[in-house]
Amino acid sequence: MSVHDLNQLLLISSLVLLVAVVAVRLSSRSGLPSLLLYLGIGIAMGQDGIGNVTFNNAQLTQVIGYAALVVILAEGGLGTKWNEVKPALPMAACLATVGVAASVGVTAAGAHYLVGLDWRQALIIGAVVSSTDAAAVFSVLRRVPLPSRVTGVLEAESGFNDAPVVILVVAFSTAGPVHHWYVLVGEIALELAIGAAIGLAVGWLGAYGLRHVALPASGLYPIAVMAIAVTAYAAGAMAHGSGFLAVYLAAMILGNARLPHWAATRGFAEGVGWIAQIGMFVLLGLLVTPHLLLDDIWPAVIIGLFLTVVARPLSVVLGLLPFRMPWQEKALLSWAGLRGAVPIILATIPMVNGVENNEEIFNIVFVLVVVYTLVQGPTLPGLARVLGLGKGTAADDLGIESAPLERLRGHLLSVPVPEGSKLHGVEIGELRLPAGSAVTLVVRDEKSFVPSPTTVLRQNDELLVVATDPVRDAAEQRLRAVAQGGKLVGWLGVPDSK
Repeated sequence: MSVHDLNQLLLISSLVLLVAVVAVRLSSRSGLPSLLLYLGIGIAMGQDGIGNVTFNNAQLTQVIGYAALVVILAEGGLGTKWNEVKPALPMAACLATVGVAASVGVTAAGAHYLVGLDWRQALIIGAVVSSTDAAAVFSVLRRVPLPSRVTGVLEAESGFNDAPVVILVVAFSTAGPVHHWYVLVGEIALELAIGAAIGLAVGWLGAYGLRHVALPASGLYPIAVMAIAVTAYAAGAMAHGSGFLAVYLAAMILGNARLPHWAATRGFAEGVGWIAQIGMFVLLGLLVTPHLLLDDIWPAVIIGLFLTVVARPLSVVLGLLPFRMPWQEKALLSWAGLRGAVPIILATIPMVNGVENNEEIFNIVFVLVVVYTLVQGPTLPGLARVLGLGKGTAADDLGIESAPLERLRGHLLSVPVPEGSKLHGVEIGELRLPAGSAVTLVVRDEKSFVPSPTTVLRQNDELLVVATDPVRDAAEQRLRAVAQGGKLVGWLGVPDSK
């Protein structure tokens, strides 16, 4: 590649990113998942579009798609709140196993008997579309105020169900007879166990290291966090486990470990996640040939309708049988099984393996994802309101950012007071911070001052708290406790953090 070609590539890439940034704004205002706009950009650049770019490398698309999915899962895990996901983990695990099995079988039966596909093709499509998409779920659900249990189940399910689905798609796409069902179940269980163990171990070790080793520059923390998350994926995959589950769990541990410079780390992860989504969706748009989709529109619509109104609700009912959950929440979970780029990426596996009629499989999956994302995403908030599951916006979480002071053996905590926080109206002395920590500065209306014990905190204040190493965690816990429960939190039965 010459310097001139490189300059052209950089120019085209930058223009695509600029257009995609505008698309982010449009999607956030319209309520449409950004997936559709990014795919549109790729299609517009492709063979039947204004760019007339010919791209048909399914193997490269699969590799880049896997890499992008790792970044998206890492970003999603970093933003997942443990207190919301913890009670939802058993339900999410059942949906990612029992629910996936039910969805694959029922969808495959519909594809075989309603559309006339042979059983191998039907099973591949059933497996491909049974995976909910992490990028679609994270982007849509964080704009929809749902009960924390529903949000936790959907987010954890989207992080868990990629592993069993990938195994099934690879098994169904391999030449020769498909393994017996009990062999597949054993492989899925083993991969999930290995991936979970490695993800938890890497996440804990990474969080411990970052909390106890001060890096020379704050900008290194975001890079270190993403590197740890990617390491979890690589270690899980090399150990023949689920790398996707490993990266999600490792990132979730890191995201709940209250690491130094967390605001900068979170912002960096979100930016990298957006780039991964944009690149992945644009590439998938390039891979598709629009004029070849016409013959597969109706099969895709029929299979998608059967998946949405029969297979997904049945998988939710069967997967959640051991749990007590109101029918309204089950109905919302059934409708919120959002598909996105993951099924399209998985549809490249039969293309790479040379499965018969692989282009038909890819086209059906592509049309199905586009049509039903267009239907489900924008209607989700309305359905939540109809079911009585919409809720008002809660007070923002107390986003404490910590900067280690290595030479002074302490930490400087930056504590904003968000709207709705119960820190509003609390005097400095009423915080009852542990000995070894103190509020040293308050920034209010762009002016800073040293507070007294009787200074009353207000919304939108920012506090600077200095804490020594031994009490840093206790100081953070006390601040979060007061923010959630008010100044009497320790006296009203809620565990005090001192």
